[in-house]
Amino acid sequence: MNNEKLAKYIDHTLLKPDATEDAIRKVCAEAKYYNTASVCVNSSRIPLVVKELSGSDVKACCVVGFPLGAMLPAAKAAEAAFAIEAGAQEIDMVINIGKAKDGDWDYVEKDIAAVEAVCCGKALLKVIIETCLLTDDEKVKACIAAKAAGADYVKTSTGFSTGGAKVEDIRLMRETVGSEMGVKASGGVRTREAAEAMISAGATRIGASSSKSILEG
Repeated sequence: MNNEKLAKYIDHTLLKPDATEDAIRKVCAEAKYYNTASVCVNSSRIPLVVKELSGSDVKACCVVGFPLGAMLPAAKAAEAAFAIEAGAQEIDMVINIGKAKDGDWDYVEKDIAAVEAVCCGKALLKVIIETCLLTDDEKVKACIAAKAAGADYVKTSTGFSTGGAKVEDIRLMRETVGSEMGVKASGGVRTREAAEAMISAGATRIGASSSKSILEG
């Protein structure tokens, strides 16, 4: 796969709590240079990212309910709404992992649906299920809940928990959601080989802070 094609799989990401304006600008410049799919940041940085990406076809992507997913559905929906109003074109939300561990899948689905109602027709919705904290059965049920709620993608990880993307999880998620949903591998994808392995397993997006290393080897 050539660099131009691979770059369009990548959400160039900077989510560190101490990320400065200069660091965000650098990420945006890199994203425009490589023509990645998006730049993914925390919601307070969306206005800056929208400004920096102006004139390019790189999307502004925002995490919501990040990184724990434990806030009320209305709070996630409100954050998504404010981010979209500020120019976010893609939303990556974290499920309520505790409710998933409780087996309360109705709550998990409604939580996702609350954000989807805000995104619908305005922004792409990716749902982070935090695979490292779930059993395989829970991963399947989380994907089913995301699909039922109308999300566009399921995503492995925040990168802030106990583990990141694994090829076997991408395969399981792809098998569960079928061909009509996207699957995003995120967390610990730092090399071209790792990115291509995820794509071969069924990933249609890669979340990476190491985009430059991936694309330049």
